[in-house]
Amino acid sequence: MIPVFLGVSILTFGVGNAAGDPIALIRIGLRNPSPAVIEALRKYYHLDQPVYMRYLNWLWNLLHGDLGTSVTGRSVAAQIGGWALTTLELQLISLLLAVAVGVPIGVLSAKRQYSKVDYAVTSIAIFGYSMPTFWLGIMLIILFSFDLGVLPSSGSVGVNFMWWGNPILDHLAHLVLPVFVLTYVELATFVRLVRGNMLEVLRQDYILAARSSGLSDRTVTYRYALRNAITPVVTVIALTFGAALGGAPGLETTFSWPGLGLAFTRAALVLDIPLVQGITIVITLMVLVANLILDLTYALLDPRVRVD
Repeated sequence: MIPVFLGVSILTFGVGNAAGDPIALIRIGLRNPSPAVIEALRKYYHLDQPVYMRYLNWLWNLLHGDLGTSVTGRSVAAQIGGWALTTLELQLISLLLAVAVGVPIGVLSAKRQYSKVDYAVTSIAIFGYSMPTFWLGIMLIILFSFDLGVLPSSGSVGVNFMWWGNPILDHLAHLVLPVFVLTYVELATFVRLVRGNMLEVLRQDYILAARSSGLSDRTVTYRYALRNAITPVVTVIALTFGAALGGAPGLETTFSWPGLGLAFTRAALVLDIPLVQGITIVITLMVLVANLILDLTYALLDPRVRVD
C-alpha cells in the first residue's frame, strides 16, 4: 500500500503542477485577488523552492491530515468528509446489491448452461457490462423523472418537497436511480465471473464424488462448489469498487449526487487544483483500504491461503 500511495501522490502532485502556475490558476478562480493575498499564496505554495521540495512539503502536510486549502479559502479536508460519506453510501449499497444478486444468478446460469435462461442471463450481463453509466442514467431520468414523474432526477434530498412523504423515504427515493444504474453495471461483472468459475468447478472430481455420495444438489452447489468458485470474486469486488470510484464523477454528475465525484467535477471546472488533488488522494486511500480488507477475507473463504 505504501509504494502505491507514494506513486499516486507523485502523479497527483505532478499533474496538478503541470496544469500551470498555481497563482495564475487561482487568479482565474478569484478574479482579482489583492497583492497581499497573492504574496500569502506564494508563501503557502512554497513557489520560491524547487518542485521536489514543494512536493515533500505537500506530502508532509498530507501525512499530517492537511490536504491544503481550496481557492475558496476553505480547508480541503473539512469539505471532503461529508462528500466521502455520501459517495460511500452510494457505492457500498450498489456493490452489496450487485454481489447479492449477481452470485445467485451466476450460479443459476452455470447450472443451466446453454439453456434459454443461460442465454438470457449472458446477454443481459454483456449489455450491462458495455453500458456507460451516464447514458443509462440519462435514459432513466427521462423515463422515470420527466415522463412518469415517480422518482427524483437529482440530488440526495428533496428541495421543494419530500418524495414519498418523509425525510427517510425521500432520501431512499433519491437513491433509487443512481443505485440501480451502478448496481446493474457492476452486476454484469459478477454474473459473468461466477458463471465461468462455477462451470470449471462443477466439473472437478470432488464435486462428482460429493454428488455420488448422496449429498443434495443444493449442498454440493453452495457448500462445496461455490466456496471454491467465489474466491476470485473477492478480487473483482476490490477492482469493481475502485473502478466505480474512478467513474464516480460521471455518475454523480449525471444525478447531481453530492459526493466526491460531483465535487471533483466542479473543482476541475473552476481549476481548484488543491481540491482536485485532495479528492484524488482520498479516493486512492479508499481503494487501498478496500483492497486490504478484501485481501484479509481470503483466509476466511479459502483456508489454503492462510499464512502461519
